[in-house]
Amino acid sequence: MAPMGIRLSPLCITLFCLLGVGVIYHLYAGVLSSRIASFRLKSTVDLRELLALSMEAAVQGGREVKRIREDNTLEEKSKGKTKEGDSEKLTLGDLNSHRKMFYLIKNTYPYIQVNSEEHANAEGEATVWTRIIPEEILAKISGGKEVPAERITVWIDPLDATQEYTENLQKYVTTMVCVAVDGDPVIGVIHKPFTGHTGYKVLALLDPTDEEQDTADIYIHVTYIKKWDICAGDAILRSLGGQMTTLKGEHIDYSGTEGNKGGLLASIKTDHKALVKRLPPWEENKEQ
Repeated sequence: MAPMGIRLSPLCITLFCLLGVGVIYHLYAGVLSSRIASFRLKSTVDLRELLALSMEAAVQGGREVKRIREDNTLEEKSKGKTKEGDSEKLTLGDLNSHRKMFYLIKNTYPYIQVNSEEHANAEGEATVWTRIIPEEILAKISGGKEVPAERITVWIDPLDATQEYTENLQKYVTTMVCVAVDGDPVIGVIHKPFTGHTGYKVLALLDPTDEEQDTADIYIHVTYIKKWDICAGDAILRSLGGQMTTLKGEHIDYSGTEGNKGGLLASIKTDHKALVKRLPPWEENKEQ
């Protein structure tokens, strides 16, 4: 017997149950959604783990670069012109490397910002990192450092020196990953697919030398350049005590937009500020 002498038909009971479940689900979904949003805002990333992941991404991308070059299946084409009017090459090596690197990082840390030189439209890779940290990293970095995900920006270059890649000038070809925290580069990984050498840094120097790599104390770049081209090198240079700035001596911020319009001055074992003063005045119209 229903309260107050009112009987509910089976249909009414069913509707009531459905409505009740709907209300409960709606309230639960709202709370759950709020908690998920809160969790994402509070998510942190261990920089030691991110170094290991960055290395794995660079190596996996490098395998694709090497395989496609050795199979001679480059499928070379132009993706447009540079600001200087030169043809900008694109190969299957660029695209396959991008997919390996980008999705390995995004599948592992979907809530961090990852910027890549390439933007493949194909379906993503299903690869997820094993979370195995190499012994060499564990031995040299005793503990991790947690950083909020929203402070992290990752820059990846799936194939640096594409023109040289098409000409089979293998020693110039690299894959690169860089991690910036609050705009400062703290992880830099540069992998050479055809030699297997990997130079890298996080908060401590980890064997960035390569005997066959050309060396210089000063480097000047006067044209527009993208941040995925320079971020990893900046991180490693800093770990060696060097500096990289715009030609005006300004700090390069590795967050926000992808372009660095102020030219580039990199130095090591020298007075960087004195070098900036000796440069001719930077003309703003050169930045376009």
